[in-house]
Amino acid sequence: MNNALEVTFRGMSPSTSVQEAIQQWVGRLEHAYGQIQHCSVVISQPHQHQRHGKLFHVHVDLTVPGRDIAVSREPARGDDHENVYVAIADAFRAARRQLQDHARIRRGQVKRQAA
Repeated sequence: MNNALEVTFRGMSPSTSVQEAIQQWVGRLEHAYGQIQHCSVVISQPHQHQRHGKLFHVHVDLTVPGRDIAVSREPARGDDHENVYVAIADAFRAARRQLQDHARIRRGQVKRQAA
């Protein structure tokens, strides 16, 4: 799946160490759910806050059989998204929870409600 990973930096310089951290998180997701077909990550630093410093936004889009998963982590009060690695970890943990839910549904362990 390494060829299907796209990392985009907006409003900041590309960073090799951030990209490596993202690759490690994707590896963890693949360990949890091995059928990831595509992963796109966008890290943005939209504007500077005088009081809060640099706040990072992280968007993770995953494509797995039968579903597209989108996770967006915007800084909120109390979030420590001044650290890009914390923002990335928050987004990937949320993606992992959604992947685990998707896996349970596919295995038939969770019944879906009829619409």
